[in-house]
Amino acid sequence: MSSQTDVLVIGAGAAGMMCAITAARRGRTVVLMDHAAKLAEKIRISGGGRCNFTNINARPENYISSNPHFCRSALARYTPQHFINWLNENGIGYHEKKLGQLFCDDGSEAIISLLKRECDAAGVKWQTSCNVDEVTHNKYFEVSSSRGKFSAQSLVIATGGLSIPKIGATPLGYKIAQQFGIAVTKLKPGLVPLSFHPQEWAAYAELSGVSVDATISFGKHSFRENLLFTHRGLSGPAILQISSYWEHGQPLHINLLPDMDMHDILFQQRGSHMVLNNFLAQYLPKRFVEIWCSQLAENMIAANKPLHQYSEKDLTVLASKLHDWQITPTGTLGYAKAEVTCGGVDTHALSSKTMQANDVPGLYFVGEVVDVTGWLGGYNFQWAWASGYAAGQAC
Repeated sequence: MSSQTDVLVIGAGAAGMMCAITAARRGRTVVLMDHAAKLAEKIRISGGGRCNFTNINARPENYISSNPHFCRSALARYTPQHFINWLNENGIGYHEKKLGQLFCDDGSEAIISLLKRECDAAGVKWQTSCNVDEVTHNKYFEVSSSRGKFSAQSLVIATGGLSIPKIGATPLGYKIAQQFGIAVTKLKPGLVPLSFHPQEWAAYAELSGVSVDATISFGKHSFRENLLFTHRGLSGPAILQISSYWEHGQPLHINLLPDMDMHDILFQQRGSHMVLNNFLAQYLPKRFVEIWCSQLAENMIAANKPLHQYSEKDLTVLASKLHDWQITPTGTLGYAKAEVTCGGVDTHALSSKTMQANDVPGLYFVGEVVDVTGWLGGYNFQWAWASGYAAGQAC
């Protein structure tokens, strides 16, 4: 015999708990199911445990989707200020770090505790350490699980993506979508470090830990933040941001000195007897400059010599390389190191107002499982709150 409920939410992360709270406050009976024993691990580890829970600048332009306007409705109806007001009402402190990123003063546990407390207060029933075996649908949605059978009028899928499998990521949500004839767009790791061929990267691998303030571009998208050299390639905020847009086999364009006009500077100094790498070390980390210059020399672009020995053509080439250093990654570090999954349940099959499947009444998808991926810096949590709230108002 099945346990009956109005709403069954599969996935007790940010989006799932927000949906459960919202639906239960409307008087709906809600069961919140999750395969993990420990609640909301992705919230727990976010921001290094400090939880970058939203971004005050969140707007549709900060999200990637094959249907870019889909996120507008939910984001407009549940804004960063709504979540901030909720924290204020509960005496939870926060601070802005940079670029609109808000972090919890007391870390991730304060956010998890708030969500759990509000679920309990609204009467949400928990089913944790509970694996889903099968989902069927006739008049109601029937979910067979390791804790028995559950029957619900509305089924909300909040199972997340494939990123960080060590904390329990699974493809369950995508499988359920496909079971009901709902398409899933191409999936790939997002907000992820990029890797290079070991032989080609060997010299730069020595720079592991060195960072440079730069502008990274791919196509029409650019980000100005730090890039970090690693043993295997590049990481840091600028790289993580551009990784969600980068396409395999294509070069990245890196402006190493975005605040300078190196063409003018080099031509002003062309009579100098200072050797190129020493000259550039005034603007960039010395270790990086030495390797970068040696790579130029190896590629027959420019030997490392005093500035006055370069021709006008050489200086023009040098300036262009500094402002448009083109490098082609071989890949990413995969879902193990990715913060999010790009792609997901095709939003053309969902209502942007309610997150309900257009052709399967009562079936909803929220959070990362949906083809809406935010930038680094709290945007993905804001999508979780907004999409969870939208579904919770309707399911």
